[in-house]
Amino acid sequence: MSKQDGSGRQVTASPVDDLTAHLLHVDMDAFFASVELLEHPELVGKPVIVGHPSARSVVTAATYEARKFGVNSAMPMAVALRRCPQAIVLEPHYDRYTKYSGIVMDIFRDVTPMVEVLGIDEAFLDVAGARRLMGAPWQIGTLIRERVFAETGLRCSVGAAATKYVAKLASSRAKPDGLLVVPEADTLAFLHPQPISALWGVGAKTAEKLERLGLRTVADVADVPLDALTRAVGPAMAAHFHALAWGRDPRQVVTEQFEKSIGHERTFETNIADVAELEKEMLRLANAVGARLRGAGVQARTVALKLRFADFSTISRSRTLPEPTDLGRRLYEEARTLYAESGRAGEPVRLLGVRGEQLVGRVVDAGLWDDDGDWREAEHAVDAITAKFGRSLVRPATLLGDDPDRRMPMRGEPA
Repeated sequence: MSKQDGSGRQVTASPVDDLTAHLLHVDMDAFFASVELLEHPELVGKPVIVGHPSARSVVTAATYEARKFGVNSAMPMAVALRRCPQAIVLEPHYDRYTKYSGIVMDIFRDVTPMVEVLGIDEAFLDVAGARRLMGAPWQIGTLIRERVFAETGLRCSVGAAATKYVAKLASSRAKPDGLLVVPEADTLAFLHPQPISALWGVGAKTAEKLERLGLRTVADVADVPLDALTRAVGPAMAAHFHALAWGRDPRQVVTEQFEKSIGHERTFETNIADVAELEKEMLRLANAVGARLRGAGVQARTVALKLRFADFSTISRSRTLPEPTDLGRRLYEEARTLYAESGRAGEPVRLLGVRGEQLVGRVVDAGLWDDDGDWREAEHAVDAITAKFGRSLVRPATLLGDDPDRRMPMRGEPA
């Protein structure tokens, strides 16, 4: 998917009398940064980065003015400031984001009860039942954008299509502050000129494999023989990419909210301040959570990190993923980022926890977020060995020497 810096923006400027594009993806524009600008209107139009102004912290969010310099979320702050030295850094305020998210989601539910919340700042809506009262998807998308701005001062972008995948792609192409409707009959005309990076699951490594086959656009992927695609990326990912390239995505809006979660935490016998040691423990906890997710046949939309410090103060941080995961490595990367963003890295920690939340049924073995195929194969291989020989036989190299018999048990596992 694009970096959403506003380049290559596509919008449907005039009303479209089409009823087939009833699935809407609504995505708030630079949500965290935009909320901060409500408190700092004098900074509107300037490059602003949200995050802690520390060399070891990472970017939480950035305005479109900063994104044009190559600044992206999860980027090390030091790198971001080298790319955009004139940027203004603002501290994050998670309570504000939660407040405005609640207002926005209530607006969505006023339009239709068929709302699938993806995270704090985006959702899918099925507006098929609202068309008689509110009009075609173009009118409904326009109404949503107007209400969100009137009630919050924030902007959002809307993609409308016959499938979830195309709706989400359309909203990314409409950013910032746009609406793009892709009627069902125009799906392939919209999809096929897109670069291969527009396919969910195509990261840098997969893109290299596809480009070696001479594939540059979605149309190329649609037209290549399936057996050639299978040899390049494996059967699961080949089937996944081929279906998307032809506009096939059977998923519907799911309104159920899953309250269950799977997590592990550990209380240390001696407080730990060393970042490397804490990250090592994060990896072990994340791998344990990933194994339990896979064992239960579910994936987590949200990764949560829990930290209790020497003074017994406790904080929790969470991040909703673009696509759900059951991979320990992905959980670990997100937990590590949350720790870096906490503003308290290096302080003595007495309890550390990693948790997967907002659980859903497994989406597809080929990861929809990024090119995680190598990690997926490795972790599934570990699952097979663990099932046969026990969980202590195979561990990541960074965990070698960490004798589980000499530590306190994690919550959720036998003592």
